[in-house]
Amino acid sequence: MQRPPLFESDGFIYWKNRFETYVKSKDLDLWHVITDGDFPPIQNNPETKKDEVVPFHKQNDDLKKKLAKNNEAKMHLMKREFNVSSVKALDKGFCSKNYVIKFLRALYPKWRANVTTIEESKDLTSLSLDELIENLKVYEVIIKKDSEMVKGGEEGGVG
Repeated sequence: MQRPPLFESDGFIYWKNRFETYVKSKDLDLWHVITDGDFPPIQNNPETKKDEVVPFHKQNDDLKKKLAKNNEAKMHLMKREFNVSSVKALDKGFCSKNYVIKFLRALYPKWRANVTTIEESKDLTSLSLDELIENLKVYEVIIKKDSEMVKGGEEGGVG
């Protein structure tokens, strides 16, 4: 396969599995970024024996290559998003309950708590796929801020 599989509205789970296989066949690091988030610019400092954030000008070539995977994964996801948007434009029923439920079921385990909250708090029969995606984006921002606060607390703590 030269490019990511095209999403077809009636086969989300099948497409999801093909997309996963496509990305893993290209590069396992890409799949890691898609499922777990960006690689941080961190290396182990041999003097302190601790992982430290490395400024760009001090990053070695191996770390720069690894960090480039962050952008490469985003490019694959943007291609996928474009394909989904194209299909959405063709199918007026795309935002129906069936697609929202299929989308929720296809999310990775790290999203399970948020999926449960959405299922319990939202009327899935009237929730559009766009609204669902916005809810997930908000959740992602909250998780990222919480993670940054925890990291910031660790740096300021007593070692």
